[in-house]
Amino acid sequence: MEKRMKGELTHLGKAGTLYNFSYDPSLLEVFENQHPETDYWVKFNCPEFTTLCPITGQPDFATLYISYIPDRKMVESKSLKLYLFSFRNHGGFHEDCVNTVMKDLVQLMEPRYLEVWGKFTPRGGISIDPYCNYGKPATKFAQMAEYRLMNHDLYPEKIDNR
Repeated sequence: MEKRMKGELTHLGKAGTLYNFSYDPSLLEVFENQHPETDYWVKFNCPEFTTLCPITGQPDFATLYISYIPDRKMVESKSLKLYLFSFRNHGGFHEDCVNTVMKDLVQLMEPRYLEVWGKFTPRGGISIDPYCNYGKPATKFAQMAEYRLMNHDLYPEKIDNR
C-alpha cells in the first residue's frame, strides 16, 4: 500500500474521479497531522458502505463509523471515500470487511488509536454490527483499546429497523 503525503495527493481536487469497483487499498492517501503534539479524535461516518455477500452475491449495506486518534499521519477523506467505494463488488463477510478496513488504516497511518464499527442493515431479520479496534502497542492507547473492546456496547441502542 503506497502512502502519499500532502503535496503528493492524487485524488483531492481532481475532476473526473474514477471509481474502482474492486477492493483496492492503494487508493488510500495520507497527509501530515498539523497537531501531532495533541491527542484528539477524528471521526468519519460513512452511511453508504456497500459490499457483497461472498456466498450469495447479494448486496450488504452498512454505516461504518471510523474513529481514530492520529499520530503523524492522517487519512485524506476523498481517498477514504474511494477506498470504501472499492468494496462495492468485494465479496466479504461483514466481520471481514470491518477488520480489513481497520488493518488497512493502521498500516497506512500508524495511528495512536483506531476503531471501526460496522452497522449493517438487516437481511433475513438479523443485523450484524462488528466492532474492532487498535491501540499502539506499549502505550496508553493499547490499554485504551483493551478497555474499549471489553466494554464495547454494554448499552446497545434501541433498534428501530434502521
